[in-house]
Amino acid sequence: MSVDYALIMLLLTVITGAIWALDAFWFAPKRRTAGIEREPVAVEYARSLFPVILIIFVLRSFLAEPFRIPSSSMEPTLEEGDFILVNKYAYGIRLPVVERKIIEIGDPERGDVVVFRFPADPRQDYIKRVLGLPGDEIVYYQKRLYVNGVIVDQELIGEHVTENGMPAIVSQEQLGDVSHPILNMPERRDPRQLRFKVPEGHYFMVGDNRDNSNDSRSWGFVPEGNLVGRAFFIWMNWHIGEWPEWNRIGTIIK
Repeated sequence: MSVDYALIMLLLTVITGAIWALDAFWFAPKRRTAGIEREPVAVEYARSLFPVILIIFVLRSFLAEPFRIPSSSMEPTLEEGDFILVNKYAYGIRLPVVERKIIEIGDPERGDVVVFRFPADPRQDYIKRVLGLPGDEIVYYQKRLYVNGVIVDQELIGEHVTENGMPAIVSQEQLGDVSHPILNMPERRDPRQLRFKVPEGHYFMVGDNRDNSNDSRSWGFVPEGNLVGRAFFIWMNWHIGEWPEWNRIGTIIK
């Protein structure tokens, strides 16, 4: 079950602010006239919580929002259990809840790691890497990607064992100005030859764990309006019942 945290935070901000304002302008003067000094408990809580909730709401809506990585689809760049921060203004300022863009700032670039609302179910947040920009022609053949007729450069790095114990091959891939690692499972064959033409206002997204990612190769393109922001920082990695992985804290996402 998905939770609309932006809506919850907005409602809490409005409710606590309304209680505080209503008391300050209406009930508090009456209490002072009647000689009553103590304010109701509900007003005390509202007065204390409103500034805190408002600050969190503004920061989360317009600056940076935390997310937790739920799967291995972006391994090795991001691991299951990573807690990340997402830049909410990188691709424009949007009104919270309605997600309407009001200020243009920038557009996604090839290689960006992006959080977006899944086109088939906008209640779900996905995270993938931008491969195709509007107008691009994308081909996926024999586990290699081609952008506008040019093969995406890969350099073999070595072997790797995934979090679930599967053997994999690590390669360094170059997407635009971004160099990043990807995983391929040598025992998994993929004979597909897929061709895509990215429509205007849409993006083609892929996971770094190429043989274990549900991405644009399967379900198509991401509309610009579904973009949430650009992932840029790992601030924690933690699984319930285990110690945090301290070496991942503070990692810049590339």
